[in-house]
Amino acid sequence: MSDQPSATIPTAPPASMRRLSRWLLLGEWRVHPVRALVAIAAIAVGISLGFAIHLINAAAFNEFSAAVKGLSGVADIQVRGTEPFFDEAIYPLLAERDGVVVASPVLEFEASVPGQRTALKIIGIDAFRIGFITPDLVGIPAPDKIADTIADDALFLSPAAQQWLQPRAGTVTLQVGTNQLQLRVAGPLPGARAGQRIATMDIGAAQWRFEKLGQLSRIDLKLRDGINRDSFKAQLEQDLQRQYPGRFLVNQPNDQEQNSRNEGMSRAYRVNLTVLALVALFTGAFLVFSTQALSVIRRRSQFALLRVLGMDRRRLLRQILIEGLCLGIAGSAIGIAAGYGMAAAALHFMGADLGAGFFSGVRPQVHFTPVAATIYFALGVAVALLGCAAPAIDAARAKPAVALKSGTEEAAMSRLARAWPSLACMALAALLSQLPPVFELPLFGYLSIALLLIGAIGLMPRLAAIVFRAAYRRWSAATANQPGASAVMTLTLSRLANASGQAGIALGGVLSSFSLMVAMAIMVASFRVSLDDWLRQVLPSDIYISSASGGATAGIRPQEQDALAALPGVEHADFLRLHALSLAPDRPAVALMARHIDAANPGHSLAIVGPTQVPASDTLPVWVSEAMVDLYGMKLGQRVELPLNGKLHTFQVAGVWRDYARPTGTVQIRLSDYRAITGDLNASGSALTLKKGARAEATLAALKRLPFAASLEATEPSEIRTMSMKVFDRSFAITYLLEAIAIVIGLFGVAATFSAQTLARAKEFGMLRHVGVTRRQVLSILAIEGGALTALGILTGFVLGWVISLILVFVVNPQSFHWTMELHLPWPLLGAVAAVLLAASALTALLSGRQSLSGGPIRAVREDW
Repeated sequence: MSDQPSATIPTAPPASMRRLSRWLLLGEWRVHPVRALVAIAAIAVGISLGFAIHLINAAAFNEFSAAVKGLSGVADIQVRGTEPFFDEAIYPLLAERDGVVVASPVLEFEASVPGQRTALKIIGIDAFRIGFITPDLVGIPAPDKIADTIADDALFLSPAAQQWLQPRAGTVTLQVGTNQLQLRVAGPLPGARAGQRIATMDIGAAQWRFEKLGQLSRIDLKLRDGINRDSFKAQLEQDLQRQYPGRFLVNQPNDQEQNSRNEGMSRAYRVNLTVLALVALFTGAFLVFSTQALSVIRRRSQFALLRVLGMDRRRLLRQILIEGLCLGIAGSAIGIAAGYGMAAAALHFMGADLGAGFFSGVRPQVHFTPVAATIYFALGVAVALLGCAAPAIDAARAKPAVALKSGTEEAAMSRLARAWPSLACMALAALLSQLPPVFELPLFGYLSIALLLIGAIGLMPRLAAIVFRAAYRRWSAATANQPGASAVMTLTLSRLANASGQAGIALGGVLSSFSLMVAMAIMVASFRVSLDDWLRQVLPSDIYISSASGGATAGIRPQEQDALAALPGVEHADFLRLHALSLAPDRPAVALMARHIDAANPGHSLAIVGPTQVPASDTLPVWVSEAMVDLYGMKLGQRVELPLNGKLHTFQVAGVWRDYARPTGTVQIRLSDYRAITGDLNASGSALTLKKGARAEATLAALKRLPFAASLEATEPSEIRTMSMKVFDRSFAITYLLEAIAIVIGLFGVAATFSAQTLARAKEFGMLRHVGVTRRQVLSILAIEGGALTALGILTGFVLGWVISLILVFVVNPQSFHWTMELHLPWPLLGAVAAVLLAASALTALLSGRQSLSGGPIRAVREDW
């Protein structure tokens, strides 16, 4: 029969073809609504998760940026120190500089609040200058107390800070060192953003009350009209670097450097969440493919008849693509609406940071973004079209004379057995996984994971053929001389061995869902176990004491340190001092930790990664975290300059260590070196090592009797680990949710695939019944087939998931967050999910088989006549 429509058959008018198209589409959905609904739901879940995460992060980042802009006001230039505070002697030089109209000094710090784990940001201002640059920071005193703006005990609170602190009798208690300081609430700060916990007070009072006399945090400059800001900034940077090398950073508020600093804090987190959301969309794409492929195979003879009756190849291709397009439109529309609802609910219940802590202090509202909605909608439609492209092309290429014959379904899948495209994808994936990040994001790592999935799914028909043909040959050889061998097993293995294309579709469904679940589960478990091991290594002491859980104004003075070291049962007391350093204008500040470190054995208190090096005698050692290697290019043995006490000091990198607490970078130096350079003898915390046989309870009881004990917080390592793991679980709550959704989608996908295959084989089952195979034997065949296919898919999915987890753990994670971890496999979780998948596939096959066998065998066989 010719592949072209017969010349004697007139072409149907367009109106008739449109009616036929609608009839075919609605008829297919009416007969098999569950398959269509599963495909739509899979696309909707992927789109909704991706769109919701975009809306949440866009709202949080925009609100966070707006809050930062509110603190900068209309300043043209900002001068900050590389250390948190600098000498105010620089102020008159900047205020008198040519081109400067107003110079506003600012003292900004995190004040410790007794009993709270978060700090109150206090901004000391000059009331006579701040109004010209940053009017949002001006508090409103009572009408009869105008002088409160410069009072030495007055504080103005933002609405969020008022709600948080609930000041009693109009006062707020803060902590300075181990002493408590009470300040009077003089009025509100209405210019603050919603959720922003800040307070302002007179700058002289702040310097005095918080022991920061003669210190500033930044100086905001307003330039005269007509002054070129870029030229002024460049010249000022040059002059300050020449006079005060390494002491100051100059930037234009809200410029590209500051925006990149704000964005960089959460970019990797946001991108990783989005990619995890798109995992669900990828699974949805495969479900569309399996749904359409099985639908096309089942209707192969129907399409051939339409070709004979006059439908040309182009119209048939368009008809099948329209079916996929409708699935994509429905799924994308539902996903966009659901994503908006999810974003609103998440912002209300989980906060702006989804538990990660990047956007604390803001209260954003979700806003619908048409551009992003259009992009995600188009992405869902494109995924659906791609999913049905291969079945559509195959149906259009099929010759009507061949397709009209029954039993040609497997021939339609022959192209899927080609191995070279899949092997090429996997080879390219291996190559891409070794490439460096782009814009500090593991884009090539993500691409290699996608190629691995595509390549592995493409190899499924070939793998199914190899495995089941080998199993059939071994079974045949083993039962050749056994007349009573199981006919059920023979029929099952024969069918699996000779229908590898259709088996490959079912295997692909199991593979895509299970492998991604395995990869995510291994990644999260590896991080969690590595974090717990890290905490055990970096917390070797028996008791840890901090002057406050949050903020930078609390501290332990030298005489108080002596009292802690003299506590009964204490063998040794180590003290820690925290300091912040700004090493690059476009990056967040890094943490400087000064503590006792044994240069000969730094691994006792640090999670050292790789070799260590004893520095030269003329330099001081520092130990840098892995983030410092990635972000600042530091390496073992390198000499680095760090700003301390207003000067640059040379150190040598003596080792690299793992730090899970600070992805922006950490530098550790010896406490003795820090004190010799800065003269700062205070401590932020202490670690007490007890004598052998001493009881921690007795030491803690003695600690409570110290006069300054009320301002200290003592914890044992087990408590710190427990609290840290709770924070970890809260931070990864959204990841756990995405993992659970991936499992659910995988279960639905497996169920839909096996159901579709089983229902499409009604004629095959009718013939088996006609030749004497009992109903029970047919159901046994289906159960064994489902179990065998799922078992092979689970085994393959585990191997593929393990390989993907290697990329996630050793490529994506270090490139995203700049730390490494050890690989750990959560065997109980993996085994439980595998068992559920295995049971679901066998049960689905049985239930579908009962429906397929509900008709008589004669009726089923007659469909093939």
